[in-house]
Amino acid sequence: MNYPTIEDAIGKTPLVALQRIGAADNRARGNVILGKLEGNNPAGSVKDRPAVSMIRRAEERGEIRPGDTLIEATSGNTGIALAMAAAIKGYRMVLIMPEDLSIERAQTMKAFGAELILTPKSGGMEYARDLAEKMQTEGKGRMLDQFANADNPRIHYETTGPELWEQTGGRITHFVSAMGTTGTITGVSQFLKEKNPAVRIVGAQPSEGSRIPGIRKWPTEYLPKIYDPSRVDELVYVSQGDAEDMCRRLASEEGIFGGISAAGACWVAQQVAQQVENATIVFVVCDRGDRYLSTGVFPA
Repeated sequence: MNYPTIEDAIGKTPLVALQRIGAADNRARGNVILGKLEGNNPAGSVKDRPAVSMIRRAEERGEIRPGDTLIEATSGNTGIALAMAAAIKGYRMVLIMPEDLSIERAQTMKAFGAELILTPKSGGMEYARDLAEKMQTEGKGRMLDQFANADNPRIHYETTGPELWEQTGGRITHFVSAMGTTGTITGVSQFLKEKNPAVRIVGAQPSEGSRIPGIRKWPTEYLPKIYDPSRVDELVYVSQGDAEDMCRRLASEEGIFGGISAAGACWVAQQVAQQVENATIVFVVCDRGDRYLSTGVFPA
């Protein structure tokens, strides 16, 4: 008998309705807001999908093989997912991340066996990405490059999008996602638009001066190559304060223990709901709140 492996546990995550936040207004308007619980993936985030996809497909193309060294710049969730995927498939994983990201993320990556290189806070993710490319050029390993790798959005086109369509019975009218690498929003948009061009795709972006883990507004020269602006109908800006407040509310009012970027997407979904009627609005709960405990976002 062939039993499933941890890799087989990725995807098919639950879709749940919000019951209290904005409930009265949504009932009056005939709207429903649904959260896709990607924190239920084995390594705790939506990034489990592209992490395994990028490694598996690189193997299929003969670009890498077990025992090789993989290098990736990450702000957290992709690094954790890649560390898990490397452990599953037998790779040495070197992750490069800014030093100011939460200690839970760094500890989780190390638990999966990854090696960490911390870069100066002042350089942000841009510096980390530059260093990863430099190390690859120097022959120190192979970059999967989540920001330019078509296998990132491809897995969301193949799995996340179809799951949402099936779980809503094709009734989804709006899809809201935080934008980091943009793999999730790009891949899901492609699938949903093929099913129904009227589905509205909304990207959550940080307002000026806000630092929200997992949501980025990239300088033009660092804009992910996988990003296709034509696949996003609208950008809505969320402040760090609103995202953190929603993070606490999701936990205390809905029992959904999500991360700050997930809460930012939820906040945007609430703004969308105030402008429409009879809508089925889905947002991505992209990870779990336990990897943000040291940030102080939750009450001590």
